[in-house]
Amino acid sequence: MKNRRLATLVAVITLAGAGCGGAATTSPTTSPTAVPTAAATIAPARTPRPVATWTPAPDPTIGEPADDGARMIAVETNPLDGATPATRVRDITIDSPAVGRRVKVQLLLPAHFDAQPSTRWPVLYMLPGSSGGHLDWTNWSDLETLTAPTDLLVVIPDAGSDDQGGSSYSDWWNGGRGGPRQWETFHLVELRQLLERNWQAGDKRAIAGVSAGGYGAMEYASRKPGMFVFAGAYSGVFDPVGNVEFWGAAYNTWGDPVKQADVWKAHDPLLNAEALRGTVLYVAYGNGDPGALDNYALSPYDPTGEVEREVAAESAAFVGRLTELGIPVTVYAYGEGTHNGPYIERDLHDSFPLILTALGL
Repeated sequence: MKNRRLATLVAVITLAGAGCGGAATTSPTTSPTAVPTAAATIAPARTPRPVATWTPAPDPTIGEPADDGARMIAVETNPLDGATPATRVRDITIDSPAVGRRVKVQLLLPAHFDAQPSTRWPVLYMLPGSSGGHLDWTNWSDLETLTAPTDLLVVIPDAGSDDQGGSSYSDWWNGGRGGPRQWETFHLVELRQLLERNWQAGDKRAIAGVSAGGYGAMEYASRKPGMFVFAGAYSGVFDPVGNVEFWGAAYNTWGDPVKQADVWKAHDPLLNAEALRGTVLYVAYGNGDPGALDNYALSPYDPTGEVEREVAAESAAFVGRLTELGIPVTVYAYGEGTHNGPYIERDLHDSFPLILTALGL
């Protein structure tokens, strides 16, 4: 079912954001049988490098650039094992002024993309975990197969995999200087414009992510109300303001949690949950106890369950806040399970009908 596996499975969650939540419970009708085939590692803590400067490369621009000069400089067909068809998968290299370097994005084209050159396609953003990359979702899940029959334009962007400290799905404080790394600007402005101008992306968008990417999904949906019709978090983390010690690595993203408290709060989905009203919401998480899909010989990412227990606490708080506000959310609190890939793939399948419905498919 999967063509290759990443050594780093879901990615560390210490560089993401905030949360709040609440409501109904669903359960999947089927459970995937595959488990990752490569051991996972927890990335070590890293010291962020100095703020980068951006100088456009001499490569020719492909297609139409974004307003700020972000441009595609390479488009490659990625023949994933079992892809249907192989030409559906494209890997794009973008020169990004916002990030200050080249960034990779993987696209899964709609089933009828070639046959309908004037159609505007609904877009599904799939965010990797902290320090994750554009190959994550197709490497360790069946996302390509699941979406193959649909008319979805699936977008899997880098999240800072080779950038010390990851993206945190935010424009960085940078000591108040601004400038790169502006990951929110890249994902929501530069990339969106490039997709609309060159890949027939429409204005109906859904967003989902794993771990820190789950934070990113709720963070982006709360900061840009109305941009996304659906937001989903699979074992996501949500509450930096409420757990500064756990979110310590994010100091370099939003500044000091006391001196720059307003910056921290502005990036906390729990504190900004009201902005999610009207968005279809999905939250899934385990309790950190060993479950049926755990296989530590193959995927020893969270053997003690400590990571997923933190996920459970923050997810429950997020769901609780949504409930207080009367904002509907579908919750899949499945009990036994740690922070491992097979559960994330199951969450994807469980939420997929909601994604299609929200996008009008």
